[in-house]
Amino acid sequence: MFVLNPPNFSNLSHHNNALCRPSPPFSAYRRISLLPSRRRPVVKAEIGGGGAGQGQSQSQSQSQTVTSTYSSFLETSKDSNGSVVSSGRSDEGIEVKAVMTIRKKIKENLTDKLEDQWEYFINGVGQGIQIQLISDQIDPVTNSRKSVESYVKGWLPKPSKVSYIVEYSAELRVPSDFGSPGALLITNLHAKEFYLLKVVIHGFSGGPIFFPANTWIHSRNDNPKSRIIFNNQAYLPSQTPPGIKDLRLEDLLSIRGTGKGERKQHDRIYDYATYNDLGNPDKDKELARPVLGGPERPYPRRCRSGRPHTASDPLCESRIEKPHPVYVPRDETFEEIKQNTFSAGRLKALFHNLIPSIAATMSRSDISFNCFSDIDKLYTDGVVLRDEEQQRGGVQDLLLGKVMNQVISAGERLLKYEIPAVIKRDRFSWLRDNEFARQALAGVNPVNIELLKEFPIRSKLDPAVYGPPESAITKEILEQELGGMSFEKAMEEKRLFVIDYHDMLLPFMKKMNSLPGRKAYASRTILFYAKTGMLCPIAIELSLPQTPSSAQNKRVYTHGHDATTHWIWKLAKAHVCSNDAGVHQLVNHWLRTHACMEPYIIATHRQLSSMHPIYKLLHPHMRYTLEINALARQSLINGGGIIEASFSPGKYAMELSSSAYESMWRFDMESLPADLIRRGMAEEDPSMPFGLKLVLDDYPYASDGLLIWSAIKEWVESYVVHFYSDPNSVTSDVELQAWWNEIKFKGHYDKRNEPWWPKLDTKEDLSGILTIMIWVASGQHAALNFGQYPFGGYVPNRPTLMRRLVPQENDPEYKKFIENPQHAFLSSLPTQLQATKVMAVQDTLSTHSPDEEYLGQVNPLHSQWINDHQVLKMFNKFSARLVEIEEIINARNKEPKLKNRTGAGVPPYELLLPSSGPGVTGRGIPNSISI
Repeated sequence: MFVLNPPNFSNLSHHNNALCRPSPPFSAYRRISLLPSRRRPVVKAEIGGGGAGQGQSQSQSQSQTVTSTYSSFLETSKDSNGSVVSSGRSDEGIEVKAVMTIRKKIKENLTDKLEDQWEYFINGVGQGIQIQLISDQIDPVTNSRKSVESYVKGWLPKPSKVSYIVEYSAELRVPSDFGSPGALLITNLHAKEFYLLKVVIHGFSGGPIFFPANTWIHSRNDNPKSRIIFNNQAYLPSQTPPGIKDLRLEDLLSIRGTGKGERKQHDRIYDYATYNDLGNPDKDKELARPVLGGPERPYPRRCRSGRPHTASDPLCESRIEKPHPVYVPRDETFEEIKQNTFSAGRLKALFHNLIPSIAATMSRSDISFNCFSDIDKLYTDGVVLRDEEQQRGGVQDLLLGKVMNQVISAGERLLKYEIPAVIKRDRFSWLRDNEFARQALAGVNPVNIELLKEFPIRSKLDPAVYGPPESAITKEILEQELGGMSFEKAMEEKRLFVIDYHDMLLPFMKKMNSLPGRKAYASRTILFYAKTGMLCPIAIELSLPQTPSSAQNKRVYTHGHDATTHWIWKLAKAHVCSNDAGVHQLVNHWLRTHACMEPYIIATHRQLSSMHPIYKLLHPHMRYTLEINALARQSLINGGGIIEASFSPGKYAMELSSSAYESMWRFDMESLPADLIRRGMAEEDPSMPFGLKLVLDDYPYASDGLLIWSAIKEWVESYVVHFYSDPNSVTSDVELQAWWNEIKFKGHYDKRNEPWWPKLDTKEDLSGILTIMIWVASGQHAALNFGQYPFGGYVPNRPTLMRRLVPQENDPEYKKFIENPQHAFLSSLPTQLQATKVMAVQDTLSTHSPDEEYLGQVNPLHSQWINDHQVLKMFNKFSARLVEIEEIINARNKEPKLKNRTGAGVPPYELLLPSSGPGVTGRGIPNSISI
């Protein structure tokens, strides 16, 4: 039984706070909602409302709400509470209607439906949601803000037959000199939050005025402050209309928080913290992990959650273990369609149910693959899961995409994997040297290959610690593999390339190889681009650290021609692929996209108002990133998590990521052209498209990436020029300058003093910075993420760890290797349990959600994101260009001359095709890092 209790406002009547507006006394509701239609709702002016500039303190911007007449309202009278209400006999004003669109739960249980009916009733009688309309002008008589209040009452028919979207309306009467509405204050009087899609104000002469929201409106019980929603007009700070100038600052202050206290799930607070929550020393001292972020282990900052410190280590934050959620600001969480059909539900089911079930099924026989047919059975026969969790439906609820199929059979669950794209057309392609090289240009990690610029190759590590710096790869070794070409000519013609993980990995080798079941080398691989137009590996150097009894152990392998050297070469390539998989996941994918993007997002919310044009530009590129990063900290990159269990560095994985951030990450080098030039894979050439000439024309990632990069650049430049026409407009934009400073001095604090940070003085500076950010969030992440299962789903192609060193003639195991090289090879790869677990994760991380928003597309619910026809015209041009690019890429994938994307059994390169459907498609560029 429900009992209606009117909201209690007694504790708020004297509330006075700059961050947001408190709700009015309940009598105000009665004056507004229950008056006859010819009577006016309360009209207020707020002293000091128009004078609070961007530089004022919080106390200065506090405004005392008093009643006042507008110049056109002639008479006033006091009500029973002493408030002055306009009676205005000479100005009948304008009748306007606020239509509020709210999204309900898509899938509702009985309790949800009963709560909905109660909310409908409360809203219907005008006791659920208060709306205050704020003019963009100030009253010329009082020099204060103009506002009109009302409550939603009744509800309109559900639009578009969408059952989970409902509309409510509020009737308001505003004076004829009210001006245009610039902001709304929304107060939620219900006991729980609701999701506000938008508010549209009808009745003004200029047509409907849109207030896009797409935000959770917290309950007054959780936070007494009202929510500020601005209309869809973009304003630089200096252009802000006087009536809403102070609200612009107040809204930003409410988002920043104080940097203290534990965050609650309903909060919208964005702040910074180090990665001090990866370990769990209170649970097990073996799960203790160092803090990332600081002089010793530099790292980007994450979003602060403020949980208490662990009992074991005062520097570490206590963990929230699954299935409980890690805090992210409320609007950063997955929307329900993504929760239900994909990531939150699926990732949680993956971590809580599927991975433990795989472990329970296979741990008793955690053995090597005995033959290649054992691997094939994962795709043909599947794995039968018999854990009790399955019989309770734990994994049955896992919503699966195309790759992992499960079939119920006699109370058991059959986990069956889709054949990965890399072997779907040619199951033996992974064995060939040219496929190994092709994946360095068109695989899931095409960003580490470099032109060999200097020879001999020398390490930059301290020789006193790591031994002689010279590589064991000599000119004589290479010339034997060049097919008669001299070494000098190969260098001159830029035919030699290197994938060099030596300096990145060698400092970790001793620790990594001390882990049980892990054996690795620091590797260098030399590749040769032959006159036939094919790139092939010709030499691999595998190094171990020096010991007190011996110098550094460096061995060079070539492919050879006899059976023994052929199998040794396969093992050497497997070690390189394992290193490549680790660097890809920990450095290029996680660090350079996920982790480095997070500070940009935090700073954007903290320093750029939602009405700032740059906020509006970046907004679609921030979707879901903080949530997916929080999930990663909880289950992927944490101590004892999937990454540590599945990749060679093990418990040192995130320390390696930190080391790479310190030694190699530069914001300016995240530009695609700058990165290609730095790696020697392109040269500046003004006569060529994009001003670059690729050293290898058949480099699919680079050639397709430049198409995407240039389209983003053109769109961003046109957008920036549109809003920053004044030569000094960039330097005079106080929000923009604070945003860029915060990214450098807070978000990437450990890199704050680096000289390479771009300046932010001109339109060109701003366009360059924004293009990098949008490229990283969209094209770069897509190229590095959505090929994980297509390339890594077949374990021999990209083993994530190796368990044995390459056998040497004096090793006890060498005889067994000679007798059964296939078994020796397979026993070096991950075990069946390790492989099956990482395949499950790679499949999930490679999957597009049904609600994915792709580059150049706008969610229909966000169609009114900006009130600027010129900007919308520019965006449509950007969208049309991406359609053209898709056609260009499809044509390239049919060009016989491009051997890295066409040929017998060769999969096309589609990772940078802009569009995609849901599931594991190996294509599609989402706007943001959403998985």
